[in-house]
Amino acid sequence: MDNLAYKDDYRICEMIDGVIVMMSPRPAVEHSTVSLNIAAIFKNYLRGKTCRAFNDGITVFLDDKNYYVPDAMIVCDRSKIHHDGIHGAPDLVVEVLSRGTYRNDRGRKKDIYEKAGVKEYWIVDVKNRIVEVYLNSENGFYLDDAYEYHTPAELETDSKLDKDDPRKLDKIDTEIKVSLYDDLIVYLADVFEDV
Repeated sequence: MDNLAYKDDYRICEMIDGVIVMMSPRPAVEHSTVSLNIAAIFKNYLRGKTCRAFNDGITVFLDDKNYYVPDAMIVCDRSKIHHDGIHGAPDLVVEVLSRGTYRNDRGRKKDIYEKAGVKEYWIVDVKNRIVEVYLNSENGFYLDDAYEYHTPAELETDSKLDKDDPRKLDKIDTEIKVSLYDDLIVYLADVFEDV
């Protein structure tokens, strides 16, 4: 086959602080499922609105030393959208953690997204079913909240526990309020559907 998408050595790269970093050639099914779920939620909500949703595979060019390929994003300034990718900071960026990328997603990339002006940054931990939401302020990113998904079976078990039982959940998260819109609510069950 001549199609590069079918070659085992095909990899997408990112540049972090001027250093080329190879990304995983094939993300796990769970990783792809979650990133597609989130992009689909964004796309459905944004239909007919100015902002656009993008999924994995679109490069974001932040400056001469930094370009990334987020798992999902929202871009409201359409002048940033070019045929080869997004030129400038998206309004919201989602990174789904992978074994080979989690240090960069939580470290340098997060710092650079912050400095570039990304308004909201999500880090999704599929294994632990947690979504961390960071909001950008004049002092930089701060953790707005960490949302943990619990299956219906886990919630049923929890409902039967006495309130003083140490196994009782402290907090039950069901939804994430997206800061860009007053009425954009993302349900954790939809994020982790089929995972």
